[in-house]
Amino acid sequence: MQVTTSSEQETADVGRSLAAQLDSGAVVLLIGPLGAGKRAFVRGVAQGLGVNPDEVSSPTFTLIQEYRGGRVPLLHVDLYRLEDPREVEDLGLEELGERAVLAIEWAEKLPRPPAGAVIVEIDQTDGDTRKIHVR
Repeated sequence: MQVTTSSEQETADVGRSLAAQLDSGAVVLLIGPLGAGKRAFVRGVAQGLGVNPDEVSSPTFTLIQEYRGGRVPLLHVDLYRLEDPREVEDLGLEELGERAVLAIEWAEKLPRPPAGAVIVEIDQTDGDTRKIHVR
């Protein structure tokens, strides 16, 4: 699926629509440059799972944020600051993701993408316009 959005809210809406198809154990891999809208997309996923989207912040400094209160917990992971693949493996994402929806920003840093993961590529074009590829 490919969608073009023209605002942060429209990007979040795509995430919210995807959340309807997600359950515990689902993994969403987010790929895109800095400022592409990955966090806005995760806010939409959170809302779609029943979590207050205003609670979603960038987990850049804590690496993993957990959001509860929805039909399924959401684990929001940001790999931006990790350089060594061993650091990524030490997070134990496979085990964490079994009981929640796992949304991973900067997923291209994963040594091995999990089988069955939903891959979301966000490309920033002009201004607020984004091309979102979900596969």
